[in-house]
Amino acid sequence: MNGREHHSFILVSAIVPLLGVVAAIVLLWGGVVGWSDMVVLGVMYVVAVMGISIGYHRLLAHRAFTTVRPLKIFFVASGAMAGQGPPLIWTAHHRRHHRVADRPGDPHSPYHDEEPGIRGALKGLWHAHLGWLFDQDLTSDPIRYCPDLARDRDVRFLSAHFVEIVLAGMLIPGLLGLALTQTFAGFLTGMLWGGLVRFFLLNHVTYAVNSVGHYFGRRRFETPDESRNVAWLAIPSFGEGWHNNHHAFPRSYTHGMRWYEVDISALVIRGLERVGLAQNVVRIDRDAMDRRAESLAKTGGGRQVPEFAAQPPAAEKHKVGVGIQDVE
Repeated sequence: MNGREHHSFILVSAIVPLLGVVAAIVLLWGGVVGWSDMVVLGVMYVVAVMGISIGYHRLLAHRAFTTVRPLKIFFVASGAMAGQGPPLIWTAHHRRHHRVADRPGDPHSPYHDEEPGIRGALKGLWHAHLGWLFDQDLTSDPIRYCPDLARDRDVRFLSAHFVEIVLAGMLIPGLLGLALTQTFAGFLTGMLWGGLVRFFLLNHVTYAVNSVGHYFGRRRFETPDESRNVAWLAIPSFGEGWHNNHHAFPRSYTHGMRWYEVDISALVIRGLERVGLAQNVVRIDRDAMDRRAESLAKTGGGRQVPEFAAQPPAAEKHKVGVGIQDVE
């Protein structure tokens, strides 16, 4: 997918689901919605959010665990259905974000141009939420940022067939609606709710982690960025809202680091581990958390920390003696 094709895809994926939401509201207002539509919406949302949170983010981008090949393909394909980009490109952008979070070069920081005042804040939030996706000049080379995945034939295949998988993610809920209702109307409303409405809701939840999660909320760890924990966002994002925790410990399989921090994706990974379907699950013990918090508190946090040094991309770490497992 070149820059022009990517721009066209983003434009279509921003406008068409929005029109779908408008149509769904009209139908909902007119009472033309059934239980099957809500079931299809729920099923497809859960599948796609797990694809992004578990597949794209924790499995590919941070290697917080490993799993058997069929489950890897399922999670990554489910992430592709969300329509946020091919897995190789998504992962490259995300690893780049962690290298220079809220610094020059971060693909989606709300502080990208430092314009003061309310106008600057709104522009920054728009950029981090959705605007950055329209930058035709933005590139994060997978060979540079995720050479490990560039060698993975399954990830390469799913990346090459990304658009077809997105379209399948629109057709499958229609087929579910047809199976539940045995009517063509159920097929159409299934595509509407489980396809377009789900697409809109999940993507804006994910985008909110980039925007809201770097602007509002609490900071348990004084990380050298502006990441924040946003409790209300953690539920619909399946745990991604504990964003400051995640930036402090990127490779941790769980982002919720207290018993009361709900992290549904972590519960799924833990369940897979118990039945032998997840291995090499990366855990951070409480002592390590406390030491990290104490260390960060000494230097102070935020994007203005002068001691901050950007980590090199994965393909360049051997030149400076940094292990890939140390920083992802």
